[in-house]
Amino acid sequence: MPTEPLSQKEIEDRLRELPGWSLAGDRIERRYRLGDHFAATAMVVHVAQIQQELNHHSDLTLGYNTVAVSVNSHDAGGAVTEKDFALATRVEEIAPGHGAS
Repeated sequence: MPTEPLSQKEIEDRLRELPGWSLAGDRIERRYRLGDHFAATAMVVHVAQIQQELNHHSDLTLGYNTVAVSVNSHDAGGAVTEKDFALATRVEEIAPGHGAS
């Protein structure tokens, strides 16, 4: 069964629960700032582990002391779905442990 896209209102309501996350085109995204490159790299590895557990993968961009996460659901035609918010929520849960803001 295919994943169902969320409506614009559903996306806006869910984004209110995830400060720092925003809608950019057909994706939800957030950029984190960390203490240094090693901390940012460790966070990327942790996010990759979560993605494997959920079998849902985002675009991750590693900078010197930044990590950017951008996600939508390919199996829903590139729309935002509940799967994207499940991933975003898990990333939010682990971010403080990496010193991300």
